[in-house]
Amino acid sequence: MDVNSNKYTFGFAAVMVIVVASILAFASESLKPYQKMNIRHEKMQNILASVGINVDRHKSEEAFNKYVTKQIVIDAQGNELSEDKLNGLTAFDIDVVKEYRNIKDITERHYPLFEITKDNGNKYYVVPMAGTGLWDLIWGYVAFESDLNTIAGTKFDHKGETPGLGAEITKPFFQNAFIGKKILDENGEFKGINVIKGGTSPDNPHGINAISGATLTCVGVDEMLNRTLKVYVPYFKKIAQQES
Repeated sequence: MDVNSNKYTFGFAAVMVIVVASILAFASESLKPYQKMNIRHEKMQNILASVGINVDRHKSEEAFNKYVTKQIVIDAQGNELSEDKLNGLTAFDIDVVKEYRNIKDITERHYPLFEITKDNGNKYYVVPMAGTGLWDLIWGYVAFESDLNTIAGTKFDHKGETPGLGAEITKPFFQNAFIGKKILDENGEFKGINVIKGGTSPDNPHGINAISGATLTCVGVDEMLNRTLKVYVPYFKKIAQQES
């Protein structure tokens, strides 16, 4: 065979493409279970981190099973969904990012809620959410004190926001600013949380400072928070009445 011919060159290139593609496909399929496990553990870490429980990834499942004492899913009207309606799915199985991206009608989406009890007996409620930043999807977890009004912590992340600007939503200075803020006014009506461009008074119970230079990302966080939290308020009020 003439190794200098075009036929040999094209044939060799074709074989190499097939071999490399096969190796990559095999590697991808082999790694899928590990990728899914890492995603699962990262989700557990983020839920726990929203209430200040920070654990290594390899310990996340043990910690999640220890501290998450209840999981429920509600509909857009604030009604708890039965296991029959969920077809065996748990709150953890619900991917709010996929539902946000694929289900345009918000009344058709599922709304998970995680109840966490710390070692000291304090109880918290964690709400997952998803929205759109400047460039792509954003998502997060907001934890509430037992009064179901006061924010105890947050954990936000993103897919493609600008480093040093919109990506700053992942930083402690932004996430910690939500701690102590309230979603209900003095009459018990939904007020929400506003991420305010130009800043707001530290005494404002419903507002935090937006990130300078990241206006559209902060608008996305604001929209995500208020659209999602408004759904949970009727259920929160039911819990408050039951426990009062």
